Amino acid sequence: MAKGFAQWGNDLYTGRRSYAVVPKIKIWLAVAAAVVAVCGVLLVKPGLELGLEFVGGTEFRVGGTTSTEQSPALDAVNDVLGPETAPKVTSLGDGGVRVQVGKLTGDETQAVKTALAGAYDVATDQVSNSTVSPSWGADVSGKALRGSIIFLALVAVAMILYFRNWAMAVSAITALIHDLVVTVGVYAAVGFDVTPATLIGFLTVLGYSMYDTVVVFDKVRENTDGVLDQSQYTYGEAANLAVNQTMVRSINTSVVALLPVGSILFIGWALLGPSSLQDISLALFIGMAAGTYSSIFLATPLEVALRGRQAKIHDHTERVLAKRAAAIAAGGDVGMGTAALAGIGAMRAGEHRGHEAQPRRRARSGR
Repeated sequence: MAKGFAQWGNDLYTGRRSYAVVPKIKIWLAVAAAVVAVCGVLLVKPGLELGLEFVGGTEFRVGGTTSTEQSPALDAVNDVLGPETAPKVTSLGDGGVRVQVGKLTGDETQAVKTALAGAYDVATDQVSNSTVSPSWGADVSGKALRGSIIFLALVAVAMILYFRNWAMAVSAITALIHDLVVTVGVYAAVGFDVTPATLIGFLTVLGYSMYDTVVVFDKVRENTDGVLDQSQYTYGEAANLAVNQTMVRSINTSVVALLPVGSILFIGWALLGPSSLQDISLALFIGMAAGTYSSIFLATPLEVALRGRQAKIHDHTERVLAKRAAAIAAGGDVGMGTAALAGIGAMRAGEHRGHEAQPRRRARSGR
């Protein structure tokens, strides 16, 4: 199977096998728009479940318990504060229970601690408590929002300067926003509390998605260099080859990244129970998966569509297609464009193997 996968990747790189990713831009945009719309609805209802750090309140942790059942904690808090308190109780995997309620007075805090200790038959000193002000969470979320805006602005500037292509900057930003909306939407659907660790995960997703998109765009730039100086293939065809050439790399990178994150998310949840690791791992898991999709199926097709509106690219495409149609009418080879692209892929693959072989030859010769 490994050999077959390697052969598949090599065929994609050399152009012997190709998937029409760029030409199906309408499908990818429709899928992305539908997913973003659903995630937008999820952000309204049920909406994000803000953690204690953002809404403020008091948290109790009961340690050293023989049971992690939630009902004793609910009964104990309701007996002290009343059922309208609506405490949030979570079973912890390390033999403990976490209880979150609104802001309490000193007497109420002590009464709840005593009630929880009695409910789980532990000493009072086994029940810890902490109080968080909502202003702290507001400050953190404000800084995260400002950081995201600054990040997107810097990304746009860097993309324009590096690739000298505004279409790539617009496409990259669109892909980043897509990944962020999908991640936050799924997070709302699952119902995990939004914590500072969650915000770190959201910001990390932006960096991962940007990295994957830049790698694909770099290959697009390489393949389309001098594309207007020939008449065998179009800008879109060269860009589609770039997507195919980087597809295996994107899949491999994503699988390698998702395996440890998935282990933390699913295995950690089963063994350790809810924790800040689950907060950040869920955001990373969804964001990495969305970033892989957007870098392959959204960013490059959108960039080609935007570049195709430029007069020089549009006119070149028309000339290539007209020449190809004339060749077909005259009984020529209908695959002339594909053959030319396969030649580019084979040449690039040969260059890549040549660069890798040089250090080995030097090592064998002792130089």
